[in-house]
Amino acid sequence: MQKLAKELGVVIPVSFFEEANNAHYNSVAVIDADGTDLGLYRKSHIPDGPGYQEKFYFNPGDTGFKVFQTKFAKVGVAICWDQWFPETARAMVLQGAEILLYPTAIGSEPQDEGLDSRDHWKRVMQGHAGANLVPLIASNRIGKEIIQTEHGKSEIMFYGNSFIAGPTGEIVATADDKEEAVLVAKFDLDQIKYKRYSWGVFRDRRPDLYKVLLTVDGSNPPL
Repeated sequence: MQKLAKELGVVIPVSFFEEANNAHYNSVAVIDADGTDLGLYRKSHIPDGPGYQEKFYFNPGDTGFKVFQTKFAKVGVAICWDQWFPETARAMVLQGAEILLYPTAIGSEPQDEGLDSRDHWKRVMQGHAGANLVPLIASNRIGKEIIQTEHGKSEIMFYGNSFIAGPTGEIVATADDKEEAVLVAKFDLDQIKYKRYSWGVFRDRRPDLYKVLLTVDGSNPPL
């Protein structure tokens, strides 16, 4: 991937199953456009639900949320379930992220054929883009996986719909749920930075009031 990034002059995020001694992580390495390995991020939020029992084989990530200075922009990268947490997006933009990227594998729910989270999934991330005034990229897989369990077959149909959202949450490019696709969008990051500053959402933050976020149940926040 380093050779390919250098050859094409592009930044490549590389998702992989990481073994670190006796620990295992859902990780992504970021390769810069000159082939430099900029380091990795380990997935922070680990889900545990039918078809998505990742707590069985992944340790919670210990890197903290990270932003990578690439040739083209400062990119905040998080993984799949991380995308449902507004704290993740805000933490990365506070560290200077100009673009947010979420590599993903999400689809149907084996326990409930009538549950389709696709539109909810999109709207949550559109909200992250709009709340932080940054472009956001969500890349999701397609296809079907069937595994045999002690309770019978477990089937997941991944719903694709990868998309790029602009800094107000608007969708500027999208894929479907059937075919692989390459999505392209162009952004003026200096202009977006000016808009972000002018909105004042970072100027008017009150970190002194957010200590409740450091608790599990909302009570007894640290002083």
